[in-house]
Amino acid sequence: MKISRELIVGIVTLVAIALLVMGVNFLKGNSFLGGDQVYYAYFPTSGGVTPATSVYVNGVDVGKVLDVEYMPNQTDTLKRVRIKFNITTEGLKIVKGSKVEAGGIDLLSKGLIIHMNNDISQGYVKPGSRLPGFVSSDVTTQIKQYADPLTQKVEGALVSIDKMVNDISAFWDSTASSELQGSMKELRVSIRKIGNAVDQVEGLLVDERVRLSRIMGNVEAITLNLKKSNDTVKAIVGNVKGITDELVTADYKGTIESAKNTLDGVNRVLDAALDGDGTIGKLISDDSLYMELIQTNQELQNLVEDLQKHPERYIHFSVLGAKSKRQFTEAEEKKIRKEVIDN
Repeated sequence: MKISRELIVGIVTLVAIALLVMGVNFLKGNSFLGGDQVYYAYFPTSGGVTPATSVYVNGVDVGKVLDVEYMPNQTDTLKRVRIKFNITTEGLKIVKGSKVEAGGIDLLSKGLIIHMNNDISQGYVKPGSRLPGFVSSDVTTQIKQYADPLTQKVEGALVSIDKMVNDISAFWDSTASSELQGSMKELRVSIRKIGNAVDQVEGLLVDERVRLSRIMGNVEAITLNLKKSNDTVKAIVGNVKGITDELVTADYKGTIESAKNTLDGVNRVLDAALDGDGTIGKLISDDSLYMELIQTNQELQNLVEDLQKHPERYIHFSVLGAKSKRQFTEAEEKKIRKEVIDN
């Protein structure tokens, strides 16, 4: 079968167009055949990132930056730069909670760094989603941040050194020199006095050596007496120990229990008396006996008074054999009978 020239030209043209499309797609940062996962991140600045720069995860190139676009209508002024990027590594998924850093990869190159979250239990970010982003400090800013505190410390040290030099210069003037000579003289005098004090202490020790020896002899004698009395001390300690053992083995618990039971019985009797139970309770709570005693006492007083006023009513006597007899009235007889019956 003979193929025509026109068919060959058409096939070559289609292949060239396909290669051109795939080449342009590759130059844009996409895979050669396309179909990559695309994501978005927002930053306050671009951080020097441009299209076609690389995207890194743990130092490995996994994608490309597709577009860097300024969003003037974005309400958040710190997130008006949108960077569009893709992931060309097959099977790589971004875990939720991951962050994107825009800035310098090293001293010369820029790009995006994905700080992958290690907790895969949170799930994965869907393609086309928005990731939180931040801009890293460049090398100059980092050096400045490191150098500023150091510079301040060096400046403070220089000021301190300058002050110290001025103080030393002021110290070594003529006035300071004279004061230093005076101080040295006083120091020599003090050293001489210290030497004299040491000599006096040494003489004192020589004089007190005999007394010290006598004191040590007395101490030795005391220790010998204590050693001789060791058996007596042991016997005393043994007696004390025996007494303490007897005290420990005594039946304190039984005695306390008996006392407690006795107190409980007394408390029950007192409670019953306060409640009006028993003879003592009735005597405490019932006032009838008290009232009867008052009435009886009053009647006895009346009887004694009547006996003093009219003894002839109760005592019969005669003079020279004559009999004296008094007749009581009916009212008096009733009164006497009533008092006798009541008492």
